Amino acid sequence: MMTAPQARPAVSPVVASASAPKPAPLLDVRGLTISYGNARGTLRAASDVGFAIRPGEVMGLVGESGSGKSTIAMAILDLLGGGGRVDSGEILFDGTDLRKLPASERRALRGDRIAAVFQDPFTSLNPALTVGRQIAEPLIQHKGLSPRQAAVRVEDLLAEVGIRDPRRVAAAYPHELSGGMQQRALIATALGCEPKLLILDEPTTALDVTVEARIIELLAKLCDSHKLSALFVSHNLGIVNRICQTVTVLYGGVVVETGATGRVLSRPAHPYAKGLVAALPRITADRRHRLPSIPGTVAKLSGSPAACVFAPRCPFAEETCRSRPQAMLTDGDGDGVRCWKADALAGTPWPDEEATGLRRPRTGETAETRSAPLVEVDHLRKIYGASRSILPWLRRAGTVAVEDVSFTIGRGEVVGVVGESGSGKSTIGRALLALTEPSAGTVLFDGADLTQQVKRGDQTLRRRAQLVFQNSAASLNPRKTVGAAMDRPLVLAGRADAEERRKTIAGLLTRVGLPAAYADRFPHELSGGERQRVNIARALATDPDFVVCDEAVSALDVSVQANILNLLAELRDEMGLSYLFITHDIAVVSHIADRVLVVYGGTICEEGPIGRVLRPPYHPYTEALLSAVPRLAGDGPEAPRILLEDAATAPGGRGCAFAARCPRKLGAVCDEQAPPVHETADGHRIACHIPLATLAERAAVFPELADADALPR
Repeated sequence: MMTAPQARPAVSPVVASASAPKPAPLLDVRGLTISYGNARGTLRAASDVGFAIRPGEVMGLVGESGSGKSTIAMAILDLLGGGGRVDSGEILFDGTDLRKLPASERRALRGDRIAAVFQDPFTSLNPALTVGRQIAEPLIQHKGLSPRQAAVRVEDLLAEVGIRDPRRVAAAYPHELSGGMQQRALIATALGCEPKLLILDEPTTALDVTVEARIIELLAKLCDSHKLSALFVSHNLGIVNRICQTVTVLYGGVVVETGATGRVLSRPAHPYAKGLVAALPRITADRRHRLPSIPGTVAKLSGSPAACVFAPRCPFAEETCRSRPQAMLTDGDGDGVRCWKADALAGTPWPDEEATGLRRPRTGETAETRSAPLVEVDHLRKIYGASRSILPWLRRAGTVAVEDVSFTIGRGEVVGVVGESGSGKSTIGRALLALTEPSAGTVLFDGADLTQQVKRGDQTLRRRAQLVFQNSAASLNPRKTVGAAMDRPLVLAGRADAEERRKTIAGLLTRVGLPAAYADRFPHELSGGERQRVNIARALATDPDFVVCDEAVSALDVSVQANILNLLAELRDEMGLSYLFITHDIAVVSHIADRVLVVYGGTICEEGPIGRVLRPPYHPYTEALLSAVPRLAGDGPEAPRILLEDAATAPGGRGCAFAARCPRKLGAVCDEQAPPVHETADGHRIACHIPLATLAERAAVFPELADADALPR
């Protein structure tokens, strides 16, 4: 017989060891229930949540968007806002219930003994104030330092978080810093008052993989040196595996599993945790299967759950799961799982999804047309901000965004483009759609110059090439329904009959896995994954041959990301689509791309079939990108991470664009001479002064992919 959930679901009794008892928790959350109220009713954001963080411990709080992670973090910080309220429970910090303190005392704790680092550093920093002034504010407010004393302390803090020129950075405004430096400034602000607890709410989600690796390394080092406790809120399980000792898994505002990070991420007990771990893209040679994904969306509750909250999406659910509440089952080691079938499912993985459909040629295609490239890019160059004048002081050289880039995309082929922000990836994508005019070079689409065609007013080729953006919400007009947003490209394509357009919209929504009734919904009524499906459906409205996906999955949860990647692969196979897939995540590229371009400083430093680029020989920049990919416990040992410095080199110089940051730099030759291009028989090209044989001697970052016979060509 199932029993009612325990009062403290995620905290098991502490069993004293033979050596010494565990220290008392610094943060102890007990039975926390949080609701949001509006005119439509009440939404239960957290139900009877409990967990504990001990001194010096970093705990991960994971789950999809809508699971309640950020709500719990905001409740601890007393930042829920007017719409949210804590209905019951305790938030014990150092033995004191924060809910029982006066508001003034809670404010005094926030920023002093409890500090926070949020997701987007640019929106967390005031653009009108210098970075130094913002870091100094809590020092003056909480520690009583004078402005002069605070200025000295600010430089020390910036140096501690790895900023080389702290005085210059302190005097700078946020927009003058890179994303990584902005996040370091926020970390310096959080550390200024020497807090005991850090709340880290998705602190690396908006960063490139290499910057993310540096920030995670920095946070781990600081937590260790300062003996900090931390609550790390994230949906990135690889990052959680790197920095957290324990992990708590949330679903629908309910704790479903908790325990040591290594155990939870290598041998998850709850079906939801199994699904999250399975959906994480891994760098792999096996591309025959779809990425495992979790169907549906996170449950939204109005009250206490009457049954298992995950049952509607669980492939292992039975009638008992749908009719009875689940109790948290704990053991003496502190591990807990809210599933009565946990023991029976031990060792049972999340079900695989077989690939469906085969790539079909489009109507009218012949063997001859299929053999010709669909897109041909020849010596593409793009300079922003350049101006010419007969007056020398009015001339501007501009910023070189792309320098001498050439490649092709075949029909039905997926070409990935990877690199950090500022490497020129999006500029290349926009040039391929004639959204920006090249400064030099040509872009041919199906044999015709796309830029010249658009200049002449011919929209035929533009209809055949479409774009899916990164931000699914910003890509849709919040004042128009989904149907209205999708109707616009059909009107521009010359579809005059309104009833025909309505049927087409319904068919497109069905094709991307959404009900036709969603045409009447507004964007805010959809989840992030549903909005991105709408954007993909809109891109398909003109029956394109080619789609540019510009970071189309980087802002999505791991399970939603898997769904979208599977959808894109299905559409490629069903419609014969070609993609330029822009991302900074090599693990994602390894699942969907046939070939990959590694771009740095506006130049292609490596190009080749995805299987070749995943194993030596590879460019030093590719090696750094691969080493930064987070891995889960049980996926094999991680290679030593190559942490690149923040310095950036503008393209267009005489030497290698990567020379200033290259850990394997040979010397002056890298600064002064353009690197030669080494090419192998299977189309693998590397632009580097290091000989190909020397590059091949490097140990593989992913040893399990070192067998050439196991890799796709």
